[in-house]
Amino acid sequence: MPQKSIFLETHNISNKASGLGTFNYELIKGLSTLNLNDFELTLNSAKPELLKEEFKDKFKYHKYNSLSRHPLFRIRKKYDLWHSVNQNIKVEPFFKTNYLLTVHDIHFVEEISSDKSSKLHKLFRKKLERATAITYISEFAKKNTHEHFNVPNVPEYVVYNGNPISALLDTSSFVSTVPVDKPFFYTIGDFIERKNYASIITMMKGIKDFNLIISGNNNKKYGEEIKKLINDNGLSDQVFLTGKVSDEGKQFYMKNCTAFLFPSIREGFGLPPIEAMSFGKPIFLSDKTSLPEIGGDVSNYWTNFDPEYMKEVLFDGLNHFENNKTEIENQLKKRAASFDWKIAASEYLNVYKEILK
Repeated sequence: MPQKSIFLETHNISNKASGLGTFNYELIKGLSTLNLNDFELTLNSAKPELLKEEFKDKFKYHKYNSLSRHPLFRIRKKYDLWHSVNQNIKVEPFFKTNYLLTVHDIHFVEEISSDKSSKLHKLFRKKLERATAITYISEFAKKNTHEHFNVPNVPEYVVYNGNPISALLDTSSFVSTVPVDKPFFYTIGDFIERKNYASIITMMKGIKDFNLIISGNNNKKYGEEIKKLINDNGLSDQVFLTGKVSDEGKQFYMKNCTAFLFPSIREGFGLPPIEAMSFGKPIFLSDKTSLPEIGGDVSNYWTNFDPEYMKEVLFDGLNHFENNKTEIENQLKKRAASFDWKIAASEYLNVYKEILK
């Protein structure tokens, strides 16, 4: 029986620092550990040679060309299944074929300019119409999609992402660019408004014995707003921005922080809290969108962003953690381990099989 051909539109893998880049890479890595003998999987990437160097002959490789985003220059090779690995990808197959759409989030419905939002609405509706099946990375992503769009009557699946931290690194030689001589809270993510860093910075005005360290690319408009907020509130000796960090740096801060804070108001999933759980750190999340799915009953939640209230939740949670440290650390690590990319990859493979059987 000939192998079934599957095309994975994974060109976002070029930016592994982003959530989508991480998703693409970890999905591929998970798939590489499975028995793929019945399938020929082709990966789309601007630098396929790098993927081939790592994954050898486990996959076929296609070099991404930005022209392929335009209808006239779409990829014309026929595949048995096309997997569009996120909802904003403009690269589509030239021919009609089985089509799996993975939906991470539909934040564009609420948070961007009307012109761009209109284009993304149109793109997403076309993807929904094309879909043979749909996967979502959280129950919230599924619910939110159904609230805003007419979803076709096709098979739908929720497949949780895995934990990006598959191995704990030796961080003993890491040199921090910001002070770590005082107990600190930590968070990491993109500098966009929905991450809601302003709330925890404002909270820090009422906290004197701890610092706050925030990692991520702050060379953006929201990054400038955050820098101004820090300076205007006289917190420049207490709240520190590291900029982008390496995996070693991220693990260093997660390993050494007092608690991990993630007050985001819109998340399709939210990987950083899971990463912090790997270190048994107390987790403080907003109770918005998908985060309760991720944090479960082992995390602490803010239901609003009043600074005094946030501070109270934080220190109540820290006190509870210290009084039950061993038990809660074990619960956190167990929950982190339950999010596994090998499990996620095998679930995607089962979806491929369902579509192609």
